[in-house]
Amino acid sequence: MPVQWGILSTARINDKFIVGCAQSDAATVSAVASRDPERARSYADERGIDRAYGSYEALLADPEVEAVYISLPNAMHIEWTQRALRAGRHVLCEKPLSRNPDEVAGVFDLAEREGLLLMEAFMYRHNPQTQRLQELVRAGAIGRLRMVRAAFSFAIAGDADVRLSAGLDGGALMDVGCYCVSAARLLAGEPLRVASQQVIGGDGVDIVFVGTMGFADGVVAHFDAGLSLADRDQLEVVGEHGTLFLDDPWHCRVPVIELDTGDTVKRIELQRVDSYMLEAENLSRAIRGEATPLLGRDDAVGQAMAIDALYRAAGGGGLEVGRGE
Repeated sequence: MPVQWGILSTARINDKFIVGCAQSDAATVSAVASRDPERARSYADERGIDRAYGSYEALLADPEVEAVYISLPNAMHIEWTQRALRAGRHVLCEKPLSRNPDEVAGVFDLAEREGLLLMEAFMYRHNPQTQRLQELVRAGAIGRLRMVRAAFSFAIAGDADVRLSAGLDGGALMDVGCYCVSAARLLAGEPLRVASQQVIGGDGVDIVFVGTMGFADGVVAHFDAGLSLADRDQLEVVGEHGTLFLDDPWHCRVPVIELDTGDTVKRIELQRVDSYMLEAENLSRAIRGEATPLLGRDDAVGQAMAIDALYRAAGGGGLEVGRGE
């Protein structure tokens, strides 16, 4: 029997989750909530969702809802994850759960006390393209890992976007840079030190963020993310004897990995699979006791620790050229 999902908010990203669930026999979206009852009803009617609620609290009180997908603005993630868990619902919360590692650890503590599952929603991690990349690195396809380079950016039109709001925990690192951080951590482990720079815009958020991270064994990563840059999404993994390049690492719409060993370039083409479907299916099967959640406490806390460190480093302003001591 499929897990009955409810969605908190009518954010645009919901459509990807809804389409993903529709492709799986493990999950079905049966309820949606908005703070505007009319908006909730029209949204549900347009998407064939059975029940619509004019408050998030009302959805959490629905006895048929087993799990909730939280796609609210970043600043609301922890509060509504807590509320959902206390209402007895499993939770899939959009990335990032929080930039505060103590908050992230706290909600996982709560989930464990309630006997419920909680997962941070990094959909690309579930895709076969990402899994194949890990396998190639671990198998030594490029020799010893030395460097990870990542980019994710686009340009927001207008000033009303929630991602430009400091009060809602917006910003380039939180919105898209977190993917770059996640990928570097996936391949290299947890960073030991970081450095960063940011350009401030919106109402006080980073609209451009550039970071470097140092890992064990001399591995380094550098990335840039932006809300005011041209569309870019790339991931390059550099070893001592070759490179792996992904031109579509986050959306995985055209899953191809290029393996360049200097003498040859091999295109490793993979089957296209909906990452949102895989994500919903993984947690749904875990709820039924048929699988293990791909992402858990350690990954979520590590992600928050890295983001927190990068923001603290950027806040220091760096050292002015020619002004060193």
